[in-house]
Order: sequence, then C-alpha cells, then structure tokens
Amino acid sequence: MTKLSVNINKIATLRNSRGGNVPNLLQVAKDIQEFGADGITIHPRPDERHIRYADAIDLKPLVTTEYNIEGNPITKFKDLVNQVKPTQVTLVPDGDDVLTSNAGWDTVKHQSYLKDIISEFKEVGIRTSIFIDTNLNLIEAASTTGADRIELYTEDYATEYAKGNYQVVDKYSKAANLANDLGLGINAGHDLNLENIEFFKQNIPNLAEVSIGHALISESIYLGLENVVNMYLHKLK
Repeated sequence: MTKLSVNINKIATLRNSRGGNVPNLLQVAKDIQEFGADGITIHPRPDERHIRYADAIDLKPLVTTEYNIEGNPITKFKDLVNQVKPTQVTLVPDGDDVLTSNAGWDTVKHQSYLKDIISEFKEVGIRTSIFIDTNLNLIEAASTTGADRIELYTEDYATEYAKGNYQVVDKYSKAANLANDLGLGINAGHDLNLENIEFFKQNIPNLAEVSIGHALISESIYLGLENVVNMYLHKLK
C-alpha cells in the first residue's frame, strides 16, 4: 500500500491568519495520525508564512508515524532539519518569493551541491528525497547524488488529468520505472486530489508515498477531515 503523508501547511495558514492558536496545529497533526494517515509533512519557508520553524520542533515528539520536512536547503533549513532529525527530508528548489513549489531540481546542474547536502543528512540517519520532474536524464543524475528517493512533481499530471488527457500519466510511469531500476524509492506530490489519486496510483509502479496538503484540507471543508483521510487511504490500497 502506498503511504499517505498529510501536509499540514494549510492548517498553519489558517491559524496564522487570525493570530492565536486556532486551529491548534499540533492537535490536528495528532488527530490526522489517529485517523489513519501514515505520516505528517511540513514545508517551512524562510518567511514562516505558514509553518513556523518552532512548529517543526514542537511537532517532533507528537509525530509517531513518518515525519517529512520539505524545503530548500538553505543554512537555516539545514540547521532545523539537523536539530529535528525527521524520518525524511525532501529537498525542494524553492525561491524565497514562490507561492508554492513550481519546479523540480536540475540534478545535472546541481549535482555537486545535492551530493554535499544529502551526505550531510544521511550521516545523521535522515532519509533523503529529491523533488524532481519526469525528465529521465535528471532522474539518472538523481541516482548518483546519494538520495534514497525522488518525489515526482505532479502538477502537470493533475492539470492534464482534469482535462481528460489521461495519457499524461505515461511519462510518470516511465520515470518511476527508471527510478526503480536505479534503486530509488518513489514518492509523489503536488495537486493530487480525490479525483486523480486512484488513477495515478494504479499507473505508477512501486509508489511508496504521496504527500497531499492543499487538496486534502480543501476537500475536508465539505467532507470532514477524518472522512477525507480515510477516502485517500482507500484509494491508495
């Protein structure tokens, strides 16, 4: 079964919009795990506009499933990850001014840089994943960085699937097959939702984990958080 990691950035966005501690991010993380999710994902950004660096520290003792921290490995982020020591760190090439992740790594251009970062995290026992597009040359290069996994950037899949262009999944299948042959684990995330997740899962061999936040939280407004978590788990079986 593919694991479901729930990104709780949007819970932090809602909390921060009013000040105070409603909704309680830590309690939501505990509840999501009790509802059956396999992990918690956060993506702190330098301006802390949603997840705060303090949140990452406070969540550590409460995440009893898998704890995944995503982000651009600037010095402040690396220091945080080394302090928290999550189950997994997902490296994302975000600029400071981006609203949400919008590109994967160029693992050829940034090969040496990624090797150094990944080596540092692996020395302290943190599993590493690289956020990446489906370009096969980039996946080949990712396999030589020392990373344990890749996370396929699925925005294009979600966009084309919504238009009825289901063949878009083929390039993700080919990317996953190559990654598997190269010994890389396969994660996926970005714009996956209840409508498109089952088809994606069915067509991606050896899909280890999906990270879903914006859609899952949005769907929960109508359907309820516990119900939506279990709907995703059912579709990922």
